[in-house]
Amino acid sequence: MRRIIDVVPKLTLEVCREPLAAADGPRTVVHDGKVCRIGTHSTNDLVLRDPSVSRFHCKLTFGDKGWRLQDNESLNGTKVDGVRVRDADFASEATLALGDCIVHVSGLEAASEVSIPNVASFGALTGTSVAMRKLFASLEKVAASDINVLIEGDSGTGKELVASEIFQRGPRAEKAFVIVDCGAISPNLIESELFGHVRGAFTGADRDRVGAFEAANGGTVFLDEIGELPLELQPKLLRALESREIRRVGETRARKVDVRVIAATNRDLDREVNKGRFREDLYFRLAVMVVRVPSLRDRIEDVPALVASFLTSLGVSSHDQGGLFSPHVLADLADHDWPGNVRELRNYVERSLVLKEALPASRRRAPPHPSRDASEPEPPSEPSVKIPFKLAKDAAVDAFERTYLAALLEAAGGNISKAARNGGMDRMYLHRLVQKHNLRPAPRDSGDE
Repeated sequence: MRRIIDVVPKLTLEVCREPLAAADGPRTVVHDGKVCRIGTHSTNDLVLRDPSVSRFHCKLTFGDKGWRLQDNESLNGTKVDGVRVRDADFASEATLALGDCIVHVSGLEAASEVSIPNVASFGALTGTSVAMRKLFASLEKVAASDINVLIEGDSGTGKELVASEIFQRGPRAEKAFVIVDCGAISPNLIESELFGHVRGAFTGADRDRVGAFEAANGGTVFLDEIGELPLELQPKLLRALESREIRRVGETRARKVDVRVIAATNRDLDREVNKGRFREDLYFRLAVMVVRVPSLRDRIEDVPALVASFLTSLGVSSHDQGGLFSPHVLADLADHDWPGNVRELRNYVERSLVLKEALPASRRRAPPHPSRDASEPEPPSEPSVKIPFKLAKDAAVDAFERTYLAALLEAAGGNISKAARNGGMDRMYLHRLVQKHNLRPAPRDSGDE
């Protein structure tokens, strides 16, 4: 198999000031790799020993434009060259202030070159970009093991598909694969969904019920949107993972279970741990191995291959694909940022097949009018009678929902519970709509009320 070469960057981090370790003097750490995490927890790449620094304070990520710093909602913040930032780029050198600590970072020439397989797919996953080929190589190793896996990635990147491929290639492939969407279940029912219940355990429990862990005994449980798991239930999940036994709701007898757990989230769990919204011990129990699925904007060169894959799965022959998606259309699609990622692209392909017309991506989401308040609804546009009524109606409803929800979340400071109250909506229904439209609540200083 032909292989391609990927360059691994090198970063030098000099700790210039570390108050509680002043007696040791300055120290230097050299890091190889495209992600460098900094904080007080021992699992970080650079471990600082000062209480002004958060457990997972920030991370540095290497990309096409150099290094990018992201603060993980740390308690005392991060400064780059004297300016406090949440997210900042720097070419090759910068001075960071993390709490009371000062760290000078500088990028060096490539540390090494690694060879990765030159393959275009991994089961149902498609991509020829370096990012996807590296993902495929990592998934080969992960699938062959039996350890717990945490899949990270934005909404719509295909995390459930990644979990399915891991399962199908794993040692438990002949056993059950049970999916639990932690973000789509009412908080008071999640425990029953995971562990089951006995008759009479609560109102409406008219019979015994087997939970996901029992149903998957010997197989795999996929916990989708694990970042939405209520804090009060997290110790029970941790106990089940550590002891390999569960108790049905309303029952005192423990039941032994043997499952592999694959979890997925579109949240940054480092930040959630810092803010006290996710248990640190549960995070490390789930994240024995972490797989990061790249956003479509980070592998935009995969758009033609993805479009071809979608068309093939929809029954369009390779001979007919070029008629609707010409090179000009594909080039236009590559200029779109695809905030909904692969899911948005697939929806676009399916809609184009129905309409028998591939509209330019730039025409599908017009920017809001600059003179109009964001809380006001979009002005009605002239409907096209060439589009079937149902599709036209769905498009209008989608546009209204997205505009209204964005304004609702902004007014509530990103607090889902407050936004639901302000909008007179059920919290879980609002959460599902937020996920549907790939809206990200604004950063907040405290958890949901």
